[in-house]
Amino acid sequence: MVKYTEKTVLMDSATVSRSISRIAYEIVERNKGTDNLVVIGIQTKGVSLARKIIQKIQEIEGIKLPLGNLDITFYRDDLTRLNTHPVVKGNDIAFPIEDKRIILVDDVLYSGRTIRAAIEELFDMGRPAKIELAVLIDRGNHELPIKADYIGRSVPTARNEYINVLINENDNIEKVSICEKGVNI
Repeated sequence: MVKYTEKTVLMDSATVSRSISRIAYEIVERNKGTDNLVVIGIQTKGVSLARKIIQKIQEIEGIKLPLGNLDITFYRDDLTRLNTHPVVKGNDIAFPIEDKRIILVDDVLYSGRTIRAAIEELFDMGRPAKIELAVLIDRGNHELPIKADYIGRSVPTARNEYINVLINENDNIEKVSICEKGVNI
């Protein structure tokens, strides 16, 4: 097991809150409102972030957007490298995605492989009109040609670093930090 040591705090809860507000305002502005818009969070931390974005959009527009939860476990390209018994949380998307404008939300964009898997899974469910990506942190080092439309913060990182998004049990993001790989234990 690899141990990580916190190196730097990138965002405290107030900074995260301001970033979420900015992302929400940008989503409303670029989409000229909320018509035909849905938000889908990637399990697990993307769902927490998606809830926060929806809450902020509701404050701005007075409309609560539909929220879906997407579990990409079986769409991962590294599934066989993980566990022989992966934990599957399942999808919870109680609305059709056909012809919808989807805001796909995840906490951290790194290689792009999670987003590729999510998009592939969404297309297996229907044909959305558009998919836009919102992330709290874009840490660079993309391996696929995927870029976020809405970014809380871009932070170039080394491959031996890890971005930790700490979320409490009330779905509040407490802090975001860069951690460094330590020794194997």
